[in-house]
Amino acid sequence: MWLRLLPGISPSRRGFVLAWWAFTLTFGGMRLLTWLIHVDMAGVGDVQSGGIHIHHYVWGILLLAAVGATGLVQRTARIRAWMGLAYGVGLALVLDEAAVIISLEDVYWDTAGGISIALAVTVIAVAGSALAATAARRRTPGTGTGSE
Repeated sequence: MWLRLLPGISPSRRGFVLAWWAFTLTFGGMRLLTWLIHVDMAGVGDVQSGGIHIHHYVWGILLLAAVGATGLVQRTARIRAWMGLAYGVGLALVLDEAAVIISLEDVYWDTAGGISIALAVTVIAVAGSALAATAARRRTPGTGTGSE
């Protein structure tokens, strides 16, 4: 399936590309979802257990732990692609609340919460730039096509 979605990208890079996409989309999606919760959009609310708000970084940490454990036993190209997606999602869930983790207070919508946005945008920019730079470097000279 991934081969059809990402033609020309080698199995060894596919996980990285999928992680970057998943991170970017998850970060944007979580910002939208939390904004909808923040403005009291009907039908959207926090996840709670026993009256305690469960921040989404908890789900991100669990997902990153699962990716790490899977990586210890699975190394097929197909699993690496799925792990790339899960890694990007998990990392976005954690970094989106980095300011909350750093301050140990719910500063998500405060000025201090901007740290999370700055970190996430930096990750998106640096990872995207690294992917673009390494893709350009891997191009076959004279053909204009990638050998990824």
